[in-house]
Amino acid sequence: FCKDTATTEIYTRSIVGSVRCVQETDAILDISFNQDQGCFVISTEKGFRIYNSYPFKDTFQRDFDAGIGIVSMLYRSNILALVGGGTHPKYPQNKVILWDDHQMKCIGELSFKTNVKAVRLRKERIVVVLEQRVYIYQISDLKLLDAIDTCPNPQGLCGLSPKDATVLVCPDKNKGFIRIINYDKNTNIEKKAHESPLSALAISQDGKLCATASDKGTLIRVFATEEGKLLQELRRGADKADINCVSFDKTGAWLACTSDKGTVHVFSLAQAHQMVYKEAGKGPGIPETSESSPKEHKAEAAAKNPTSVFKFMKGVFSYFNSEWSFAQFRIPDSRTVVGFLSLIHISEPTRPLYISYAVFCLKKKTKNEIND
Repeated sequence: FCKDTATTEIYTRSIVGSVRCVQETDAILDISFNQDQGCFVISTEKGFRIYNSYPFKDTFQRDFDAGIGIVSMLYRSNILALVGGGTHPKYPQNKVILWDDHQMKCIGELSFKTNVKAVRLRKERIVVVLEQRVYIYQISDLKLLDAIDTCPNPQGLCGLSPKDATVLVCPDKNKGFIRIINYDKNTNIEKKAHESPLSALAISQDGKLCATASDKGTLIRVFATEEGKLLQELRRGADKADINCVSFDKTGAWLACTSDKGTVHVFSLAQAHQMVYKEAGKGPGIPETSESSPKEHKAEAAAKNPTSVFKFMKGVFSYFNSEWSFAQFRIPDSRTVVGFLSLIHISEPTRPLYISYAVFCLKKKTKNEIND
């Protein structure tokens, strides 16, 4: 998503395409972004392929003639974490392989009693998520640093801040609860997020914010990781939905979510941003690649989500206390991952060789466009 919200007069523009990513004898198993969402990796029955998010470009591929179910990138470096998958896995699904693609060899290996559900990387840590436990290792020598018991977590939900403080968020042992651990400050918080089991979880780039959604799919709650305080309650809709993905932008001022309802919702986190970054200049900086001016950046943080006209009744009905999305985009009804550079739809089983991609832009309307 490219944003320019210096004014609330906005329109949407999209570039949508479909790309054949693999051959007839191959199939897509998974898609995930790297830490800054600048590129994404596709796991296939034959290996993996890496694409630049925007502009969309096929940048690299590695064929093993065997399945890779999970690939976790370490930014754009030659180090990746691999887990086998598919009908003919390259590696056992209970092992994590640290792969150096420059040397074309395995430089480390972690084995477990059960299958690996997800892997998260940052420069000095590797986090491995099993169905009922999360392990944290030092990436340099694979020394075990921590182990956390969780409730059943078949989706491998876990958030690891990619920069600044080392903050980890994962499901707790109790249903609907999350555990927030700041390893730099040595804090460990248990927080009730939802009544029902979690279905999605995300953490901001600097680890100061986290967002959760339950399997009902109606609400997304945003918390401050420092003390576990609820900052904002965002409403996707009133009907039950399966939320596929929740994602923060680089600055922590925006949040996007996708679900099986075929809509991308974009929320402003102005309220949460203001409460967490109270002191001027303490908020996350504008990315180096951004062309936004400081004035435009402040306008982004000042944008507000729509609220109900019956908000004065929030003490009686909690529904009216929620905020609705700032912008929405329609997409094909399929499993989707979203980042603030692009949106990737994972193809339906009838087209397992393709992905479709979309780039949405919010831009100011010119006077002529408003008159039209």
